[in-house]
Amino acid sequence: MLMTKVITYGTYDLLHYGHIKLLERAKALGDYLIVGITADDFDRKRGKINVQQTLIERIEAVRATGLADEIIVEEYEGQKIDDIQRFEADIFTVGSDWVGQFDYLNEFCKVVYLERTQGVSSTELRSQKSELRVGLVGESKVINKFAAESAHVNGIRIVGVCTKMRENLDNKLAEVPFITDNYLDLLEHVDAVYILSHPSKHYRHIKAALEKGIHVLYESPMAMKMCHCEELQVLARRQGCVLSEGIKTAYSTAYNRLVLLAKSGKIGDIVSIEAACTSLQEIDYSDKASLALTWNSMTAWSPTALLPVFQLLGTEYNSKLIVSKMGDEENLFDEFSKLTFIYPGAVASLLVGKGIKSESHLVISGTKGYVYVPAPWWKTEYFEVRFENQQENRRYFYQLDGEGIRYEILAFVRAIEKKQHLNIATSISEAIVRVMEDYSEGVDAIRF
Repeated sequence: MLMTKVITYGTYDLLHYGHIKLLERAKALGDYLIVGITADDFDRKRGKINVQQTLIERIEAVRATGLADEIIVEEYEGQKIDDIQRFEADIFTVGSDWVGQFDYLNEFCKVVYLERTQGVSSTELRSQKSELRVGLVGESKVINKFAAESAHVNGIRIVGVCTKMRENLDNKLAEVPFITDNYLDLLEHVDAVYILSHPSKHYRHIKAALEKGIHVLYESPMAMKMCHCEELQVLARRQGCVLSEGIKTAYSTAYNRLVLLAKSGKIGDIVSIEAACTSLQEIDYSDKASLALTWNSMTAWSPTALLPVFQLLGTEYNSKLIVSKMGDEENLFDEFSKLTFIYPGAVASLLVGKGIKSESHLVISGTKGYVYVPAPWWKTEYFEVRFENQQENRRYFYQLDGEGIRYEILAFVRAIEKKQHLNIATSISEAIVRVMEDYSEGVDAIRF
């Protein structure tokens, strides 16, 4: 007698009664049940960023039901066809909320849509957790983007905004329950804050939040002085608060993959890193008050540009030089800055600017090959690894939703909930502040 093989797929996050009933119905369709569980990367590519459990945890939960005769991992688009043919599956089945989506598989096997158990879902279970009340701080329009991306993350609710420029809030954000220009008032209504105020204000804004036991996600840099940086780190640990660096690039799948690949030795020893981050902006140099509150080229772009340097070459460089073209006599705004770092056996060259435009790519050169990331590299979905023999070149694609902001928010929420490690090491946060302080005080710096 021939065996009837059934194959089904799912994420199976927070395995619940509905999952089990669906697996039982799938099992009843045949003699042998193959369960495909989606990999973390594949879920992210499909826009599912709220998955709470790791792949291993989800596999073990399905295995514990005793319903799966075999468990496989789904890792790429089109794998269902490959699996059906490889395992010679007779029936493909999935929940009825996917009706019609997999009819194309009828060419390879029978497709069956099963009714889902009503009243229970992983999304509902995730949303039942107590929400994290978040306040936004700053005058930049970027807070609108942050608010929009937060809608994609379970367990977070924007409840307030502290800003002196309400006109910069879009219609949706202008409707949040609490809007004020008094930062201390905002802190009375929130569990966490996202700080996008001017870098000169970061120290006191972060400190005030931490003193009240409020978690902080801030746009880098943390502070403009090392003594302030160290003080805030100690305060966060004492208060049991998460203090998270907000460089969205660090949360991009493509960026993380290229860093791991470069570290693996695939391109040999890293000897050079070249990165440029530029964005033209009109600056009114006559308005000194506004200029003093404008993120200049160094504060706006150097944390991002420094990220791959410090992650790949470390934070212990031999020397550095910062050359800046200033746009005003008070040295408040650098139109561009060129940063050079000398390491034992390696060099890094960075260009950051808000008053110039350049090819904003990233090149990581090694003794065997190099990694090339096209502009704008800080929100890339694609990079190449190139060698002398072009036939060995490889291209890598990873979907990026929301410029990485939603992944940054998700990592922040999980760090609070599960005490997970942050994407950016403390040593890197400190190294960024050290560069900022040296620049502000004219150490290793030339201005013209």
